[in-house]
Amino acid sequence: MSTTSETGPEHTPAEPGGAASDAAAREREQDRELGEAGSQLSTAPKEDLPNLPALGVVGWARWFWRQLTSMRVALLLLLLLSLAAIPGSLIPQTGVDETRVADFREQHEFLAPLYDKIGLFNVYGSVWFSAIYILLFISLIGCIAPRTWQFVGQLRGRPPGAPKRLTRLPAYTTWRTEADPEQVREAALVLLRKRRFRAHLAGDAVAAEKGYLREAGNLAFHLALIVMLIAFAWGQLFKSEGNKLIVEGNGFANTLTQYDDFKSGNLFDVADLEPFSFDVKSFTGTYERSGPNKGTPRTYETELVYTEGAYGEEKTTTVKVNEPLVIGDAKVYLVSHGYAPVVTVRDGDGKVVFKDAVPLLPLDSNVTSSGVVKVLDGYRNARGEKEQLGFNAFFVPTFGGSESGTMLSQFPGLDYPVLALSAYHGDLKADSGIPQSVYQMDKTKMKEFKDSDGELFKKMLTPGETMTLPGGAGTVTFEKDVREWAGFQMVQEPGGGWALGGSIVAIAGLAGSLFIQRRRVWVRAVEGPDGVTVVEMAGLGRSESATVPEELGDLAGILYDRAPGAPEPEPSAAPPAPPEPSGSPDSPDSPDPQAVPAEGAEKP
Repeated sequence: MSTTSETGPEHTPAEPGGAASDAAAREREQDRELGEAGSQLSTAPKEDLPNLPALGVVGWARWFWRQLTSMRVALLLLLLLSLAAIPGSLIPQTGVDETRVADFREQHEFLAPLYDKIGLFNVYGSVWFSAIYILLFISLIGCIAPRTWQFVGQLRGRPPGAPKRLTRLPAYTTWRTEADPEQVREAALVLLRKRRFRAHLAGDAVAAEKGYLREAGNLAFHLALIVMLIAFAWGQLFKSEGNKLIVEGNGFANTLTQYDDFKSGNLFDVADLEPFSFDVKSFTGTYERSGPNKGTPRTYETELVYTEGAYGEEKTTTVKVNEPLVIGDAKVYLVSHGYAPVVTVRDGDGKVVFKDAVPLLPLDSNVTSSGVVKVLDGYRNARGEKEQLGFNAFFVPTFGGSESGTMLSQFPGLDYPVLALSAYHGDLKADSGIPQSVYQMDKTKMKEFKDSDGELFKKMLTPGETMTLPGGAGTVTFEKDVREWAGFQMVQEPGGGWALGGSIVAIAGLAGSLFIQRRRVWVRAVEGPDGVTVVEMAGLGRSESATVPEELGDLAGILYDRAPGAPEPEPSAAPPAPPEPSGSPDSPDSPDPQAVPAEGAEKP
């Protein structure tokens, strides 16, 4: 009986994982074959395998820098910045509304000290928000700088030569032609350049590449983010914002003492205020008279006479809602509107002690308004003693009639104006040195005027009517002149133009990176064994897309018209073997003929 050696080739035992090892080896060979052709379709940094840094300060610093400048960390920081901005929208901020912050402190005795410690009342100026902001800024710069340098290198270089096996690329076509290989390559070179490919001859093939704006758009998007971050930071540090209520006929000069309220950035200087002034010539407001939108404003506009600088020429303009007056870096917005009835107060001898338009604050959309009238100087009571007068005032531009029983306006226009006053006398504490609101009255040292029933003396007046105070204390007249006032917001925020430009560039760059396809095309033309030229065309994109096959088919159709196909060989004859390029994979030292598409392309 014959036996076979255990070491013979027919009975060699298979090593565990041998098939997997062979497959891995083939993959490595395929990567080497397409490595140059499929490389650098993107400047995105490749993720390295986890590798602990060497011990020491330098090693840890290098590791931290690599993590900080990775795209993953940049996206994480951007997410953290968005999350960190949420408390700034939900919790009242000291730089925006001091009154709401004070109310929050009174209502939340436990939360308020906690919010103070972690900076939730000043989110955008807190240490932790600034840390996220600065880290994101550094991460973007560290991520963009090497990618930009690499992209510049790609622009200065040439598209890589054709792979050995074009048949393994995602998009491929071939035909035989009687044209010379040199003529085919020249025609392909002219065609690709005409289609705005960067093309050149590389051996027996034409190599071409297109779609660089994809990576340029990606880099532009990230650079625009940096510009926006700088612009926003600059604007917050140097901004100023103030409000002023101005009655028709009065004016404003852009100085700090003229504002009703004012806030600014940490690096703002009063000297940075734009020098200008303006007078409110008139205010015009019109409203819908009927229909479901009755009372809705149709027109809000103010005519201003303004000057730029101390000695500028007077100019006239109209400011509307969302159409501000722009002077240098400052913008003057129209933000509110109300009424200022003209009130005249006389003492018991008939002497005028007060006459002025009193601006009242709206309480609803129909401009039901409230406020106070304060007579601080010049008044003496019936006994000749100096006193101060105060009147709570309610005003409605369109009174609903006595049957309504309430002081509520029925329409925002001046159809039936009524002014209701309640009278007090005493000390308004205006000389105490404590700032007071012009729209509120301190009654701690004030006494009520009493009517015949012992109740608070009050009366509703129409234009032209007069209210006589009890005990010969004087009179109050609601003049027929009812003026209007306009509320303005003066904003000076440098960097706004840069932020807008950065936003536009960011949108354009993002659109380019999403919709432009980075791709490469190769055209190989060589003479076959039968003397007929064999043309091969193949395309490769950064990612799987129908654009590359469609574009390749279009190019192949045009090139085929210039190098038409040759007649097929006789059926009896054996078909000639396709020509092997230099470095054929059939040679003993060549890699496996199968190739793997680069940059995420699927295997065929």
